[in-house]
Amino acid sequence: MQGAEPERADAPKSPDAFRTIGEVSDELEVPQHVLRFWETKFPQIKPLKRGGGRRYYRPEDVSLLRHIHHLLRAEGYTVKGVQKLLRERSARAASADAAPEGNGAGSPLDPESRARAVRVLDELCTLRDMLRDRSTA
Repeated sequence: MQGAEPERADAPKSPDAFRTIGEVSDELEVPQHVLRFWETKFPQIKPLKRGGGRRYYRPEDVSLLRHIHHLLRAEGYTVKGVQKLLRERSARAASADAAPEGNGAGSPLDPESRARAVRVLDELCTLRDMLRDRSTA
Protein backbone atom coordinates (compact mmCIF):
# COMPACT_ATOMS: atom_id res chain seq x y z
CA MET A 1 0.00 0.00 0.00
CA GLN A 2 1.47 3.27 -1.06
CA GLY A 3 0.68 6.31 1.00
CA ALA A 4 0.42 4.38 4.24
CA GLU A 5 3.38 5.22 6.44
CA PRO A 6 4.88 2.50 8.61
CA GLU A 7 4.63 3.08 12.35
CA ARG A 8 7.73 4.87 13.63
CA ALA A 9 9.67 3.10 16.34
CA ASP A 10 10.54 6.41 18.01
CA ALA A 11 6.93 7.67 18.11
CA PRO A 12 5.80 8.32 21.68
CA LYS A 13 3.57 5.69 23.23
CA SER A 14 0.13 6.37 24.53
CA PRO A 15 0.02 7.04 28.29
CA ASP A 16 -2.17 3.93 28.58
CA ALA A 17 0.33 1.67 26.78
CA PHE A 18 2.25 -1.04 28.57
CA ARG A 19 5.99 -0.42 28.94
CA THR A 20 8.87 -2.88 28.79
CA ILE A 21 11.41 -3.03 31.60
CA GLY A 22 13.91 -1.31 29.30
CA GLU A 23 11.55 1.60 28.65
CA VAL A 24 10.80 2.04 32.35
CA SER A 25 14.49 1.72 33.18
CA ASP A 26 15.34 4.47 30.69
CA GLU A 27 12.51 6.72 31.85
CA LEU A 28 13.46 6.47 35.54
CA GLU A 29 17.21 6.31 34.84
CA VAL A 30 17.45 3.20 37.00
CA PRO A 31 19.14 -0.07 35.97
CA GLN A 32 16.80 -2.93 35.06
CA HIS A 33 18.09 -5.09 37.91
CA VAL A 34 16.97 -2.39 40.37
CA LEU A 35 13.42 -2.57 38.98
CA ARG A 36 13.46 -6.37 39.37
CA PHE A 37 14.72 -5.91 42.95
CA TRP A 38 11.92 -3.43 43.71
CA GLU A 39 9.41 -6.02 42.46
CA THR A 40 10.66 -8.38 45.19
CA LYS A 41 10.37 -5.68 47.88
CA PHE A 42 7.08 -4.08 46.85
CA PRO A 43 4.28 -6.58 46.18
CA GLN A 44 2.16 -3.73 44.80
CA ILE A 45 4.27 -3.82 41.62
CA LYS A 46 2.82 -6.54 39.43
CA PRO A 47 4.06 -6.38 35.85
CA LEU A 48 2.47 -8.64 33.31
CA LYS A 49 4.92 -11.39 32.37
CA ARG A 50 4.84 -12.94 28.92
CA GLY A 51 6.72 -15.76 27.30
CA GLY A 52 10.39 -15.83 28.13
CA GLY A 53 9.74 -13.83 31.30
CA ARG A 54 9.43 -10.49 29.49
CA ARG A 55 7.89 -7.89 31.77
CA TYR A 56 5.26 -5.42 30.65
CA TYR A 57 4.45 -2.67 33.15
CA ARG A 58 0.94 -1.26 33.30
CA PRO A 59 0.58 2.55 33.56
CA GLU A 60 -0.29 2.21 37.27
CA ASP A 61 2.88 0.13 37.80
CA VAL A 62 4.96 2.84 36.11
CA SER A 63 3.31 5.49 38.26
CA LEU A 64 4.03 3.49 41.41
CA LEU A 65 7.64 2.91 40.34
CA ARG A 66 8.01 6.64 39.70
CA HIS A 67 6.64 7.33 43.20
CA ILE A 68 8.97 4.75 44.80
CA HIS A 69 11.92 6.20 42.89
CA HIS A 70 11.06 9.70 44.12
CA LEU A 71 10.72 8.55 47.75
CA LEU A 72 14.01 6.65 47.66
CA ARG A 73 16.14 9.13 45.73
CA ALA A 74 14.67 12.59 46.31
CA GLU A 75 13.08 12.17 49.74
CA GLY A 76 15.81 9.94 51.18
CA TYR A 77 13.57 7.11 52.42
CA THR A 78 14.93 3.61 52.91
CA VAL A 79 13.30 0.60 51.24
CA LYS A 80 11.74 -0.32 54.61
CA GLY A 81 10.45 3.24 55.00
CA VAL A 82 8.82 3.18 51.58
CA GLN A 83 7.32 -0.25 52.32
CA LYS A 84 5.77 1.19 55.48
CA LEU A 85 4.40 4.23 53.63
CA LEU A 86 2.84 2.07 50.93
CA ARG A 87 1.30 -0.27 53.53
CA GLU A 88 -0.19 2.70 55.38
CA ARG A 89 -1.48 4.19 52.13
CA SER A 90 -3.19 0.94 51.13
CA ALA A 91 -4.66 0.57 54.65
CA ARG A 92 -6.07 4.12 54.47
CA ALA A 93 -7.50 3.43 51.03
CA ALA A 94 -9.10 0.20 52.26
CA SER A 95 -10.65 1.91 55.27
CA ALA A 96 -11.93 4.75 53.07
CA ASP A 97 -13.53 2.22 50.73
CA ALA A 98 -15.19 0.51 53.69
CA ALA A 99 -16.45 3.76 55.25
CA PRO A 100 -20.21 4.34 54.98
CA GLU A 101 -21.54 7.10 52.75
CA GLY A 102 -22.47 10.41 54.28
CA ASN A 103 -20.77 13.40 55.81
CA GLY A 104 -18.35 11.47 58.00
CA ALA A 105 -14.71 12.40 58.39
CA GLY A 106 -13.03 12.66 55.04
CA SER A 107 -16.26 13.16 53.11
CA PRO A 108 -16.34 16.19 50.85
CA LEU A 109 -18.67 18.95 51.95
CA ASP A 110 -21.25 20.54 49.74
CA PRO A 111 -20.32 24.14 48.77
CA GLU A 112 -22.67 25.75 51.29
CA SER A 113 -21.38 23.67 54.21
CA ARG A 114 -17.81 24.28 53.14
CA ALA A 115 -18.35 28.05 53.02
CA ARG A 116 -19.93 27.94 56.49
CA ALA A 117 -17.00 25.89 57.83
CA VAL A 118 -14.52 28.38 56.35
CA ARG A 119 -16.35 31.27 58.03
CA VAL A 120 -16.34 29.45 61.39
CA LEU A 121 -12.65 28.68 61.03
CA ASP A 122 -11.91 32.33 60.25
CA GLU A 123 -13.85 33.41 63.34
CA LEU A 124 -11.98 30.90 65.50
CA CYS A 125 -8.63 32.10 64.17
CA THR A 126 -9.61 35.70 64.90
CA LEU A 127 -10.62 34.78 68.46
CA ARG A 128 -7.37 32.86 68.95
CA ASP A 129 -5.35 35.85 67.78
CA MET A 130 -7.32 38.19 70.08
CA LEU A 131 -6.67 35.90 73.06
CA ARG A 132 -3.00 35.61 72.18
CA ASP A 133 -2.68 39.41 71.93
CA ARG A 134 -4.48 39.81 75.24
CA SER A 135 -2.23 37.34 77.06
CA THR A 136 0.97 38.98 75.78
CA ALA A 137 -0.17 42.51 76.70
